[in-house]
This record gives sequence, structure tokens and C-alpha cells, in this order.
Amino acid sequence: MNFDDLKIYLPKFLSTESEKKLFDGLKDFPSNIDQRLYTNFLENQPIIFQGDGLQNLLAVNLPSTETKVVTGMVLSNTCDIDPNNKRNFPSQIVYAPIINFRKYADSLKGGLTKAQVDGHLDAIKKQYITQIFYLPPIEGKLSESIVFLDRIHNISNDFFDRLQLDASRVFTLSDFGNYLFLFKLSLHFTRIQDKVERKSMQA
Repeated sequence: MNFDDLKIYLPKFLSTESEKKLFDGLKDFPSNIDQRLYTNFLENQPIIFQGDGLQNLLAVNLPSTETKVVTGMVLSNTCDIDPNNKRNFPSQIVYAPIINFRKYADSLKGGLTKAQVDGHLDAIKKQYITQIFYLPPIEGKLSESIVFLDRIHNISNDFFDRLQLDASRVFTLSDFGNYLFLFKLSLHFTRIQDKVERKSMQA
């Protein structure tokens, strides 16, 4: 990867210092998947940011109708779920449950060799698997975790009181974390690699 070319795709609103930190983070990837993915700079902001980790969300694993309370990661664009962004229809908060990494690792032991399990877990930690986003631990707040980007839920945008977010927010992504998250979302949902020719409907 040519990092001089990559600069073209960096956010234009960042300060020179923030841009440098983001660029340095990208150059060090994937050896820097640690707490640099998170920020405390936006603490106490009455805004739900894309990539936020929020507690007390609801999840249903269809076809089961059992509802569980989970911690989830917000996939929705920040602006789309801003209550000040008035629309002709109500917005929903789209999210995916956050899953404990160790519990997931333990579930893999049947039918796989240790080498296969270790290789798979290492690929997750390096963000190599397109449908899984790896979350490093935050001491006292979050265990080592993962998010399956293909296990999506939604809830009313009014579910969270924006003035009481501190009680529910587990983390907010840093510039580096957010850039990496958007890259993973793009790879999972929008890459054109299905190798299917899609012609127009014939009259």
C-alpha cells in the first residue's frame, strides 16, 4: 500500500496533529490493534456516534423470539441518527451485538485443530476477516470482544436519552478506530467481488 496515495482518502476536517496520528496508526496496522482504537476526547457529548458501544440494547436471534439485553456497536451514520436532523420519517439506530471473544474462542474447539483455531483467532485480531470487527479490551469497561457485522438489529432513535448517554456508553472510537471501522463496513457491505454480470432487464 502506498501511504502517500492513502492520504487522499483521509478525512479533510482533521487538525494536522490528528491527521498525523491517524496516518501513523494506519502505517502501523495491524500491529497496533489496542486501546488506540478508542477515545475519551468525546466523553460527555450528547451524541451517539457511529461505532459507539452502547449497553441495554435488545437482540433477537430469529427464528427464536426470545429477546435478550445486550451491549451493541452502532452501525448507523452519526448524522442519520442525530435527533436535530429532521426527517419525514423516523430514523432507527442500527447496531450489532458485541460478543465476548473468549466465549467465541471456546465455541470453536469442537471439530477444529488447535492450529486452525489459533489461526482463525489471530486473523480476527488483525481485522482480516471481513464480517467480524475485533474490539480490544478496555480495562474495567470491556472484555476482549468481537462484532459480527452480519448480525444486525435496529431500535427506535428515541430509545436513548441523549442527555443520559454516560450511563449507557461503553466506548467511542478514535479517528483511527473509526477509519478502520468504516473500512471494514465498506469491505463487508459494498465490495464488488461477486463476479456476476448483471445486465439490464430485457424488453
